[in-house]
Amino acid sequence: MNWMLLVTLFIEFFKTGLFALGGGLATIPFLYEMMEKYNWFTTNDLMNMIAVSESTPGAMGVNMATYVGYEAMGHSFIGGIVTTIGLVMPSVIVICIVAKFLKKFKESHWVQDVFYGLRPAVTAMIGTAGLGVFVSTVFPEGTFALASVSWIHLAFFVILFLVSMFYKKMHPILMIVLCACIGILFQL
Repeated sequence: MNWMLLVTLFIEFFKTGLFALGGGLATIPFLYEMMEKYNWFTTNDLMNMIAVSESTPGAMGVNMATYVGYEAMGHSFIGGIVTTIGLVMPSVIVICIVAKFLKKFKESHWVQDVFYGLRPAVTAMIGTAGLGVFVSTVFPEGTFALASVSWIHLAFFVILFLVSMFYKKMHPILMIVLCACIGILFQL
């Protein structure tokens, strides 16, 4: 067993869990960084991880961490367990600390101001992740030339965007099923 790889996976996902405020989509910039630094997965793998993690039960970040650990360790469930623990541990530590001091700091203006200040950062991280997924999908070759545009991906994006705008009350599960069916039918 490659212990150094396990330690590296744990540390990388611990850092991700510590700084990826805002949920699963906020982990995507960290995953891009890991992809470039360690080559544990490809851009295509990342797009597939996002799609599967969004459509399966459980937290998106945890699903992606488990997958990366499993793949990086050569299809070993130990890698998935280590990365999942690494991702979740900072939250557990912070929750334990916050629970201990919650009564004291609940009404604090400092705490409220910190959370108010974090909102734009979280929004920016999620927006960056969404833009990165869009660019990787529409420009699969990585070049921003008109010839490299995946027109079918762009067309489906526009259609599904318009559907979501006109049918705002459409249940998210229905949208996920619709997107999955389109992906299967057109082998996207």
